[in-house]
Amino acid sequence: MSAATRISGLFERLRRENRQGLIAYITAGDPSLERTPGLAAALERGGVDLIELGVPFSDPIADGPVIQRASERALGGGASFREILGAAARIRRRSEVPLLLFSYLNPVLRYGVEAAARDAAAAGVDGFLLTDLSVEEAGGYVEVMRAHGLDTVFLAAPTSTAGRRQLVAKYSTGFVYLVSRTGVTGERQSLSDAVRPLVEGMRGITGLPLAVGFGISRPEHLAALRGLADAAVVGSAFVRLIEQRGGDAGLEDELESLARELKRGFETP
Repeated sequence: MSAATRISGLFERLRRENRQGLIAYITAGDPSLERTPGLAAALERGGVDLIELGVPFSDPIADGPVIQRASERALGGGASFREILGAAARIRRRSEVPLLLFSYLNPVLRYGVEAAARDAAAAGVDGFLLTDLSVEEAGGYVEVMRAHGLDTVFLAAPTSTAGRRQLVAKYSTGFVYLVSRTGVTGERQSLSDAVRPLVEGMRGITGLPLAVGFGISRPEHLAALRGLADAAVVGSAFVRLIEQRGGDAGLEDELESLARELKRGFETP
């Protein structure tokens, strides 16, 4: 993409400052759409560099039980694609933190790809990641997103073929999301041995920043990524805290503290 986006600008800044980024995933609408902008603000105060706003979906096949339950709560509370864009716009009014919509394909198709791109850009969203969109069939979608100045982030996994990795590199802008292991999202005890060869393999075919996610939930996981990936993505650890403390007035402070604790994993010991 020729024009700079908030996402590309972020990674340029991280490179200049010789540091790695923390990306946080939260499910928009959990515990409520009204609280989503405040949760985003708390994460940013805690040092989160980019926020993935998850669009709840009724059949989240790539997600583990923690995020599945978050989707159920958000959908039960009436969260819709349009209202999530409204929450994104409220975040954007007071922050320049990069925002990536993390969605399954179906909600975007139902809304309309062109309308989704247009309205997301107007709301201040910076890009899309559609977790179940086959990169082999992504050309038309990418063209629409490009026309609205939005980044398109694609997933590469340890099981991805060489041809698929080449397409991921071709169609991604902003960064490439590397899935640390096969299976669904969720917290793990340790990083997979597949991470290093996956990162090194992608370095050989793209100059885009690389973010590692799935199973990243502890400071020591981030420490294991020091000097390897450009960013780490943490989802289930934040979503679990929201599940446990969603009714508490102090949730925002706890999210901020968790972000700070995780970020310390990137600090040189």
